[in-house]
Amino acid sequence: MRAAGLLLAWALLHPAGTQQCHLPGPGGILRFTDTHAEIRVPALHRVPSALDPLYGLVRRCLDLIQQNPLPTELLRAALNDPSSVRTSQVVQYELGYVVCAAVALLFTVAVPVAGMCCCYCRSRRRCGGRLRVHQRSLGCRRRCLLACLSLTSLVILTSVTCALVTSQRVKGQMELGLGVVPATLHTLGQHIANVPQGVQMVVDQFEVPRQQIISDLGGLSRGVGLSIHTQLRAMTYAALLDLQDRAAGLSRGVGLSIHTQLRAMTYAALLDLQDRAVPSVEKVLKALAGLPRSDFAEMIRQGNGTFNSIPELAVERMAQVIQDLREEMARVTEKVQSIADGFPLPDYTGPISDVLVKAEDRSQPYLREVERFEQYRWIAGTVLCSIILLILACNVTGMALGTYGLSKREDPGDYECRGEAGAKFLLVGVGLAFLFSWLLILLVFATFLVGGNIQTLVCRNWVNQEIFKFIDTPGNLPPSMNLTRQLNIRRDSNLSTTYRECKSGAGLWEVLQLDRSYDLDEHLKSPKYTADFQKLLGDFTTRLGDVRLLRSEGRQDLETFARSGVDEVDYGRFQEEMKNPVVQTSLPGLARSLEGLQKMQRNGTVAGRLAAEARALWQMQNSTVQSQEALVAKLGESVQFLSRLAPRLQERVKTTLATTASVEARLPVQAQQILRQEIGCFTRRELRYFSQYLSWVGQTLREDVASCQPLATALDNGGVILCDRIAEPWNAFWFSLGCCTFFLIPNIIFAIRLTKHFRPIRNRLISTGSEETCPFHIPRVTALKL
Repeated sequence: MRAAGLLLAWALLHPAGTQQCHLPGPGGILRFTDTHAEIRVPALHRVPSALDPLYGLVRRCLDLIQQNPLPTELLRAALNDPSSVRTSQVVQYELGYVVCAAVALLFTVAVPVAGMCCCYCRSRRRCGGRLRVHQRSLGCRRRCLLACLSLTSLVILTSVTCALVTSQRVKGQMELGLGVVPATLHTLGQHIANVPQGVQMVVDQFEVPRQQIISDLGGLSRGVGLSIHTQLRAMTYAALLDLQDRAAGLSRGVGLSIHTQLRAMTYAALLDLQDRAVPSVEKVLKALAGLPRSDFAEMIRQGNGTFNSIPELAVERMAQVIQDLREEMARVTEKVQSIADGFPLPDYTGPISDVLVKAEDRSQPYLREVERFEQYRWIAGTVLCSIILLILACNVTGMALGTYGLSKREDPGDYECRGEAGAKFLLVGVGLAFLFSWLLILLVFATFLVGGNIQTLVCRNWVNQEIFKFIDTPGNLPPSMNLTRQLNIRRDSNLSTTYRECKSGAGLWEVLQLDRSYDLDEHLKSPKYTADFQKLLGDFTTRLGDVRLLRSEGRQDLETFARSGVDEVDYGRFQEEMKNPVVQTSLPGLARSLEGLQKMQRNGTVAGRLAAEARALWQMQNSTVQSQEALVAKLGESVQFLSRLAPRLQERVKTTLATTASVEARLPVQAQQILRQEIGCFTRRELRYFSQYLSWVGQTLREDVASCQPLATALDNGGVILCDRIAEPWNAFWFSLGCCTFFLIPNIIFAIRLTKHFRPIRNRLISTGSEETCPFHIPRVTALKL
């Protein structure tokens, strides 16, 4: 009882309205599907290569050749009025390339002429012949020529290897780049064309919060009922327990102790076996007559059942509002659909989409031509590099045979076939060099002119942003090439600003300033979609805590019991009197004495009377006295119980009645408070789902679906492909091939001079009889001139 009182006091001092939200459910973060990961342009980057030092060397050479900045005036005139462009302007800007062209032209003319002269000299046996005089320094000179020819051959071999590698890399990157261009344009067009579809897919993701909210609605009513039951059960169960204790006291005190006392005192008065001073309880017995009139056990069971049925009652009472909320979610879905229906971006992206489609269509013929010319370049480069390798093979074979022949020749004037073969191999290499060097220099100059201008005119000005500045300057581009108008960029912006904004991930409506015609934040405000949902929950009211713990007849029984005077009886005197026996004379002893006298009596009449008296005493002892002793024993227990119950009885009963009335009054109020609190918690949680979704929609529409970052990425990829992956190996190719071509000149000289050292010397007589090898031949005099 004390524990129940403490629990009840705690429940009364801690109202349910101060508790936290108890509705089930995690209330966590929603996960949305990224439906636009496939509509992206993968960013390309420059890949480090072992040829980077060669690329750097080529760039420095081109910077020396072309030191002029971007020809703004010349480009403006060429784009707006091509007929006004003067040749002198082009020559002045391309002066470095003009000088290189002059050098190439000189090489193209001079080397074949030198080759023809060499052939003529060889036909006159004056070039590539034999040494005339044997000298001691010939060995040192021969070794020096061998070293020089080996060194030039090694340089040419390194250069031609680099040329083959870079040529193959150009071919691979060109094929890849030509495939990337239409694919990138198509991806960009698809990205722009899929903006409405992307917006619709984002809107369709409202199914995620909708399903979560519908799921939460399914458990709302029972959750509210369980929360009310959980938070009020301590107070209710404590009141029911206290009421049960009072009812038990009433039933036991009245139904057992008082009636037992009444029977005992009645029998004692009738028998009058002794004079007892027992306090009168007639007033108390009269007041308690007929109690209890109510079935307290049934009342407590009904009250407990009514309270425990609150969760089911909540489900029943909240069924209609749950259905209304589900219908409201269907209406909210239609409202969210208005985001996709009213999104104006397709109207502004139409020009961009048209430009991309035209660019994709028009690029196909040019790309095919570029691919065809690249195939020609690769074939020509491979053939010429193979010829260079053949020249190197002749050099190596000639030097090997010639050196071996010299080691086997005993006399400098003796003929040695291996030395002669080595000399011929060297001359074959010289002939090939003279024959194909002009083709080499033409290929070098053609690729140099294209690749050099791409590097100095496009790539260099791409890096320093000069191209963007030129495009942004009004009047530089003709009206037909007005990118600001074609791409529908806002008038107060330019290509450079747009490029930087797109690269940083800005949305198309920021670049195009669509917020002036369509305020996305306004369309994504949460109250626009949640006001009716929130109102339905806010307006819902019902009573869930009407529980009757004590009916009026039960209350009257407790009040009668409290006013009965049970607490006024002198239970001490009762307990003292209970210590005295029911009869002070021992009836069994008296009966046995009479039986003894009866046996001693001679008179039959007296003996019969004594026997009758003894039987009467035994009958009284066995029937009346023993039952009275049992009743007195029970009376003692009852008196002891009442002595414990009687103190502060009225106070306890009054407290129980007041507590019961207070709990009955507080249950509906606190149940309503808990209902409002739990509905408030539910509302806040569901509104967070709306907020998460709308925030995700805004971010996705700005940064993914309607982002212009793919445009900037595609532009950067174009620079990477053109400059880093094609122009660099392209320029390295002509640079390496040019090194081969120019080192063929010392190769020719060293080969021709070394040829003489592999043949016999003229001042030695040998058996061939050749005029060329006979030092003592005296020509016949045919004429004498004075």
